[in-house]
Amino acid sequence: MKREKAFLVLDDGRIFQGEPWGATGETYGEAVFSTGMTGYQETLTDPSYHKQVVIMTAPHIGNTGVNSEDNESSRFWVAGFAVRNPSPVVSNWRSEDSLESKLIREGIVGIKSLDTRAVTRHLRDRGVMRVGIFSGVEKSREEMVIAVRQSPSMDGLKLSDEVTTKTGYVVPADGSREFTVVALDLGIKSATPKNMARRGIEVHVLSSLLSSEEILDRIDEIKPDGFFLSNGPGDPETMDACVDLVRKILSRSLPIFGICFGHQILGRALGFNTYKLRFGHRGINQPVFNRLTGKVEITAHNHGYALEAPVEGHFQTVYGPGEVTHICLNDSVVEGIRLIERPAFSVQYHPEAAAGPHDANYLFDQFIEMMEIYQNAKR
Repeated sequence: MKREKAFLVLDDGRIFQGEPWGATGETYGEAVFSTGMTGYQETLTDPSYHKQVVIMTAPHIGNTGVNSEDNESSRFWVAGFAVRNPSPVVSNWRSEDSLESKLIREGIVGIKSLDTRAVTRHLRDRGVMRVGIFSGVEKSREEMVIAVRQSPSMDGLKLSDEVTTKTGYVVPADGSREFTVVALDLGIKSATPKNMARRGIEVHVLSSLLSSEEILDRIDEIKPDGFFLSNGPGDPETMDACVDLVRKILSRSLPIFGICFGHQILGRALGFNTYKLRFGHRGINQPVFNRLTGKVEITAHNHGYALEAPVEGHFQTVYGPGEVTHICLNDSVVEGIRLIERPAFSVQYHPEAAAGPHDANYLFDQFIEMMEIYQNAKR
């Protein structure tokens, strides 16, 4: 029996052959690989993966199917999905459907029987690039390469407005409310406000479609104890309005906690530049060194850009001195910063760990400590 073919095509002309899986058609995005051995559903529903074709390095994907409880948003956001060996059966008591059925319903073009190890090694040598998946499409090899090269790159793309909530909403605290936080949704995962709610925080999630003036008016109305900048997709250099907003909030000395995209925006607000990584950090097993404690933390990442900040000693900003708190042990990329005289800090990874290790979960408690000091200062 003749097997149908599907192709993963990189913009440097390299073509990998596989078989159709998920929806058929063609799709384009930025080629990224994820090193997590689990958590594929959380990856697929993470808005930070918008416009990215995810290549899973773990060989077996789909074993536990999908369910409605593990979603990090209301839909799949990836541009495409590439795997080696999808599980032919689903075996988990929580499963409600197979992964392939869900991919088809969501219209996500995929490819299986792909040599994902060879693709990953190629990307590690050549760096990040555009990619296309062609499944059930009649195109020559030359036509596929040309189509990929004509697709947009991630640089210069402002994507947070495409993934943010259209209307604000509130996640109530579990039990009594101890703190109130305004969270700017740049592509927030549902696990983040849940982590705060478990700690007695009422979270008001605001759309990034609001103007800076509207957000500041909402802050004046809500009178929160802290401000949270979420993860999200796209190029941080496109976020000038958000950077200006953060500067105004810094001037108020309202406690700020940023993660991932929010970390890059806080860094820009402090005067630092961002740059594109040769290959980004993705997966749930990235080692980060905490320079404040001397401990190594295993963390969940998804970022293709990084912050250009001095690692040694203190740096100076218009908001006072600050320092780099965390660095990646794989490549020395800045993974965390904080101000010393104002309540603001951020990390380049996911403390909510959905999926992933819980080593960084303490950062939510650190945010609470900062808000307690702010509360006491207001009294």
